[in-house]
Amino acid sequence: MLPCALGKGGVTRAKCEGDGATPLGRFALGALYLRPDRGRRPRCGLPTRWMRPDDGWCDAPGDRLYNRPVRLPYPASHERMWRDDDVYDRVIDIRYNRGPIRPGRGSAIFMHLARPGFAPTAGCVALRRADLDRLLPRLGPGTLLVIGTDPRRFPLSRKQK
Repeated sequence: MLPCALGKGGVTRAKCEGDGATPLGRFALGALYLRPDRGRRPRCGLPTRWMRPDDGWCDAPGDRLYNRPVRLPYPASHERMWRDDDVYDRVIDIRYNRGPIRPGRGSAIFMHLARPGFAPTAGCVALRRADLDRLLPRLGPGTLLVIGTDPRRFPLSRKQK
């Protein structure tokens, strides 16, 4: 098991935009986004994309690109992916609220680097850099992230074929 930080709003089945909660459930993993100026590309079975300074993620429920990557500047509310701190040096898109996307049910749910002391996130899952780097080679398109209330019962698992 790896220690992680979750949302300041706890874990919930009824996720809403801005509630600070981490969604409960089983989720596929999308692309790994990396800052090219903050280290080498790690081994990982997920699709990998180099981040750019104009990368963002739309978090405006009424926008047509809600819960999708956008290029900045962007007129609707969004999260900046290229941050001054190191939290988004490595970001995995947790494919929450994707098929179909439901406006207002939460956006930009990622696995990223933890802040010092595992400070709570805005709804994401955050790991120490060393732990995330150790995990990356084990991740691939069939990996499911299971977020639950008991980490002994909800480990990181692979989809059953």
